[in-house]
Amino acid sequence: MTSSTRSPATGPRGAAEAAAAMFLVGTLTAVSATIGGYPLFGGQALRYTVAAALLLAVVRLMERGRPAIRPTGREWALLAALAATGLVAFNAFVVAATEHTGPATVGTVIATVPVLLAVAGPLQQRRRPAARVVASAVVVAAGAGLATGLGGGDPAGVLLSLGALAGELCFSLLAVPLLPRLGPLRVSAYSAALAVPMLVALGLLVDGRALVRVPTAGEAAALGYLAVVVTTVAFFLWYDALGRLGADRAGLLAGVLPISAVITTMVLGLGRPGAAEFAGAVLVAAGVAVGMRPDRRPDRRSGLRFAGPAQHRPGRVVT
Repeated sequence: MTSSTRSPATGPRGAAEAAAAMFLVGTLTAVSATIGGYPLFGGQALRYTVAAALLLAVVRLMERGRPAIRPTGREWALLAALAATGLVAFNAFVVAATEHTGPATVGTVIATVPVLLAVAGPLQQRRRPAARVVASAVVVAAGAGLATGLGGGDPAGVLLSLGALAGELCFSLLAVPLLPRLGPLRVSAYSAALAVPMLVALGLLVDGRALVRVPTAGEAAALGYLAVVVTTVAFFLWYDALGRLGADRAGLLAGVLPISAVITTMVLGLGRPGAAEFAGAVLVAAGVAVGMRPDRRPDRRSGLRFAGPAQHRPGRVVT
């Protein structure tokens, strides 16, 4: 299944997908708070098992009557690294960090991801970072940090938060070389599937036989939401947007995540946003608006070009 891409700097579909993906991921914190009594790593393993099953079913349906695209050995290694860092390690670092510091500190550190993607994304593709995009990312990061509270914490908490930040970066950067051949659906499906045994192993070390239990109706609903919406849908949207916009511009939309977390917390009745949250939202919106503005001389290398297995055809995207 293919569709034409637009210029990575101006494609409205990519921007809409990235914003939607980060908004959905931003609901994770508040929804997860409603299942705090469920074993963490067992719950994550269940979440990724359901998501992988759904995504793999879509991949199989998509490949019906067509030659199957299978990862090479190098691609399997990258997928395993993506699952280990961007999914498993990220969750582990976030949990460990919150034991040493408050969620505000963790959120503030992770909020710097737009700046790092604005620099690392272009360098990964051997091109110069765009000054306007980097400056916009700084504004977005400042707004996201303001929305999360700009918290302080002890050295251990900050270091663990940096580990979570590294996992967040790997979630995008390790996908970049995989997307042109495998496409966003396969990258999402395979990485989710590979994360399951890793989470089970980690859960057995932490919780032992208490790794999983039968969830209550409320817990099942929350886990189902995390699996279907936050993982299956959001992963595909993010990886498709990453290929259309490039990591630098897609990273700007990561600033939507803490804003979404604040909105979801308010909707679920878990808290009310204050002046700082609203000010942070304004900064994020301003930074995104400036950073996503089309270049006068667009760099055609700033986005990924997806191609099928038979031949690489610029301007086509495998989904």
